[in-house]
Parts: sequence; C-alpha cells; structure tokens
Amino acid sequence: MLDTSYKHRKGSKTLILLNKDGSPLKNQDLEVKQVKHAFLFGCSEFDCIPYINGYMDQRQEDLTREMFDKFFKLFNFVTLPFYWAQFEANKDQPRTEQMKKAALWFKEKGLTLKGHPLSWHTLAPKWLLDMDNDQILDRQLDRIERDVTEFKGIVDMWDVINEPVIMPIFDKYDNGLTRICKELGRIDLIRKLFIKTREANEKATLLINDFDTSIAYEILIEGCLESGIKIDEIGIQSHMHQGYWGVEKTQRVLERFSRFNLPIHFTENTIISGQIMPAHIVDLNDYQVSEWPSTPQDEDRQAQELVSHYKTLFAHPLVKSITWWDFVDGKWLGAPSGLLRKDMTAKPAFDELDKLINKQWWTGPTRLATDEKGAAHVEGYLGSYELRVNDKTVSFNLDKDSPVETLVI
Repeated sequence: MLDTSYKHRKGSKTLILLNKDGSPLKNQDLEVKQVKHAFLFGCSEFDCIPYINGYMDQRQEDLTREMFDKFFKLFNFVTLPFYWAQFEANKDQPRTEQMKKAALWFKEKGLTLKGHPLSWHTLAPKWLLDMDNDQILDRQLDRIERDVTEFKGIVDMWDVINEPVIMPIFDKYDNGLTRICKELGRIDLIRKLFIKTREANEKATLLINDFDTSIAYEILIEGCLESGIKIDEIGIQSHMHQGYWGVEKTQRVLERFSRFNLPIHFTENTIISGQIMPAHIVDLNDYQVSEWPSTPQDEDRQAQELVSHYKTLFAHPLVKSITWWDFVDGKWLGAPSGLLRKDMTAKPAFDELDKLINKQWWTGPTRLATDEKGAAHVEGYLGSYELRVNDKTVSFNLDKDSPVETLVI
C-alpha cells in the first residue's frame, strides 16, 4: 500500500525567536513558507551548454530561454552530460570550460548537480581503440581524476559507472570500456572507478546506475558491497517507451532493491505521449522512426501515468530523487517523452507535475505566532524555508535532525 500521508517526507521544528538583545520575541505574528524541497526533483538538461556559451542562433536562444523559464518552476536537481566521447571527442581536448560555465549557471540558481556518467561503454571515445587495455584503464582513471577534481564543489554527485550489467558482454560495436570490463570483470573495474572517484572528491555522492532491473543488477550490487566497494546510492532507470510500468511493477522493483538499505535514485524516467514502442524491440535504440508525434489523447495518458509514477516513488522512504528524461519532446530517439512540446508549450504532464511539486507536496505560506517564550511550532515538507516577521526575513531548514532552532531577528 502507498503511504499517501508521506510522513517520511515531512518534519516538524520548534523555532525560538529572539531579539538581538537575547530577549524572546513574544506573541508575534509570523509568516512561514517553503522555498525549496529537500527531495530532489530533477531533469536531464543538455541544451544548457550551447545556450550558456552563446552557440545558438536567436530563434533557438529565445525558445531555450522560454524552456528554462518553465524548467526552473519544477526542478531543484539537474543531470549534466559528461559523456566521454562528447566531452573529449578529440584526445586531450576536453570541453571543460564550456561545461563549467553551464554548471556554474545552474549552481548559482540553487540547483543540485549530478554528472552523468564517468564511465560508460556507449559513447566511449573512439580514440581509446588505438590503445591496449592497460592504457585504456589508465586513461579512464585519469579522466575521472581530472574531471571530478576540476568540478569539485560544483558537481558533487556522479554516476560513476553506467549500465555495468551489460558492459562486458556488449556486442553492438567495439569500444575501449567493454574491452577492459571483459578483462577485469565488472566488480574489479567498478572498484577501481569508485576508489579513484572517491580520491578525487572525498565528499562526493557516488552512484552505480543501470536500466537492467533484473536479478543480475541485484547480484552485481551485492557483490560490490560484499567486496568493500562503498556505493553511496543506487540508480535505477525506467525508460517506459514500451508502456508504463504500473504501480505493482514499480513497487516490486523498489522492494527488491530496498534490501541494500541505500538511497535510491530513479535516474532516468520517460513516459511517452505518443505511440508506444513495439514490445518486440529489445534495445530501445533500435527503434528508428522518421516521426514520432505527440497526440492529445496520449498526452492525457502520459499525465495520468506520470502522476501515478511520482506518487509511487515519493511514497517510498528510500527514494531520494526522481529525474525526468527529457524535458522537451524529440530528444533521445526522437520520442515524445518531454513535459513540453517542441514549441515549448506545456503538456498536461507538466501541469500535473507542477501541482504535485509546488502545491500538493508544498508547505505554506502559513501564518503562525510566537508564545510568551518566543516559540513557534512549524510542520511541513522537508526543505528550505523562509520566516517573515515585520519587515525581516530569515531562513531555516526543516529536517529530521534538528527539532529545535534559535533564530535571532
């Protein structure tokens, strides 16, 4: 059963308000309002790099600005593209400055950032194929040290390895990372990658991430943990191009991966608002169509399924984040998986998610008053808050760790 009370997402705190001389602020009317969620509501965002670096023409820039106006109404968390073949298409020429400029822009707007991914057999640089396996491994570890160090304090969360279940048996085309994963084995490679990432940023949150939700992924995680690899959080993809998982399947997946008692990120979520991909397609990338339109009836279905999916995940205490993939139609595979159409108008799914994040799962503004001791009790969804008294505003966090906080007005 879903916990629709969401008690695990809420907290309470007694605020003690004092004047600057230390005396209690007695019998004073207050207004308290939430300004940010603790839960990470996220989205992939790859257009930020050309937009922030001025690579777009005027029409593209205008559309992208309109897109970001809507983006920031929903999300406090963003996944940035560190695909190695794109980030360093030419050997020793990484796009560090362009990426850093975009990352800092998000950081300044108060978003939490995640880099995706540090290691993935798909989109591995072709120039790795000119090296032997020892050299490929050295370059992979050097890449981690360089990029994680360079973005420390800006990007402090990483998908260290992406889709490791299939990595050593991937046979679509030759690539350097499948080569070394086949030689070393999954667990030994993952150990080396996590150790190097931890050395580069000891405070970073490190994830393993996969679309494979079978027992194979469970066994791999179990093997990693038993061998002493410190995985901070587990990433699970749910690309539902072939149809919505439904509540029961989602809960079964959550139950199975909850046995590790680690925070769970639903890292890549798609529900399409067009024709469902045929069930016989094994690799989603094999489905290539010239057009994949969004339709009004499918947009209504997408909105209903999105609400169900988010409520199922938000109700589970171990789920820490939900990341939508992508914000605008026509990105990966050309699918109508966005919350916006290509002209940047909002679909029903955008409106429904807005209602969840900013209304149903939101606290305030709420009117309160202090007592004779200057105390006021606050309850609400976990996150960042502002308290306004007279003409002054102070900030505080509502969390599970500090039931009492003193604020000097």
